[in-house]
Amino acid sequence: MRTRLSWRWLGALLSIAIATIAFMALSKALKGVDFAHVLSAMHMVPPGSIALALALVAISYGSLTLYDWLALQMIGRRDIPFRIAALANFTSYPISHGTGAVLLVSSAVRYRIYAPHGIGPAGVARICFLTGLTFWLGNLTALALSTLHEPGAISRIDQLSPEINRFIAVAILMGIIAYVGWTWNGIRTLGGRNWSVPVPSGRNVFFQIGIGLVDLGAAALAMYVLIPETMDVGVAQVIVVFIAATLLGFASHAPAGIGVFDATILVGLGGEHTEQLLAVLLLFRLFYHLIPFVLSLTLFGAVEAYRNVNRRKLA
Repeated sequence: MRTRLSWRWLGALLSIAIATIAFMALSKALKGVDFAHVLSAMHMVPPGSIALALALVAISYGSLTLYDWLALQMIGRRDIPFRIAALANFTSYPISHGTGAVLLVSSAVRYRIYAPHGIGPAGVARICFLTGLTFWLGNLTALALSTLHEPGAISRIDQLSPEINRFIAVAILMGIIAYVGWTWNGIRTLGGRNWSVPVPSGRNVFFQIGIGLVDLGAAALAMYVLIPETMDVGVAQVIVVFIAATLLGFASHAPAGIGVFDATILVGLGGEHTEQLLAVLLLFRLFYHLIPFVLSLTLFGAVEAYRNVNRRKLA
């Protein structure tokens, strides 16, 4: 019990430290910014780039639905149709990340979706664990590969030399390879007697990593296509900074990583074009965070209202 409390306190302190440093960096980056120029830069983004960004956001959220589908396969609930997995994922992910209480809110929303299909709290906990595992495998793989290709981009964020960042990337990849080897020959389980969860094995691990890469790649490209050519920013640079910003946003537990995600992007990609980059950030947040958040809330509310009407009819 004391060990768990110690880890919780350590995690809370780490989140506060990340948020504090990020907000200090954000306030420094925003000094002297003319928001009239930011709005002007937003209006100058070509309609074709906006349409492509929206399509890539749709691909990212579409791949996210496979997180729940794969988790259901792993816990032996292949009878649940894909549309239910997609509904649970699309309602839980934007709402939980939009509020910042990821574990609590995503578990509650998933339970409301899956309970009528016979999945209880323990089953929902297994699904949340497996979707989180898929997320982290994809994130870490993408971060390591992009850092190997563009180590200087992450150096602007962590202030370490490109050589050290390459070494860290290789260490991450070696850890993932070790995990693949550990799971390759059969189904492994994590947990104890009271609660355990099977983890994917063999080719399913590569499927997990592939899902995560598509999700992150599409989201990062959605930001990339909004960046004007005058900024001269490479796609690999955008991907590595985007992933780092996403991970730091998660670690901070801030709603939608607000402040932390933005500061990381501005530090990693900024320079002379802060106002243009800020315009890109605002558009990306509108497309990737705000619109899906409103849609998922509306959809979840509609599902709950429909079920309540049916209950009244039965009563």
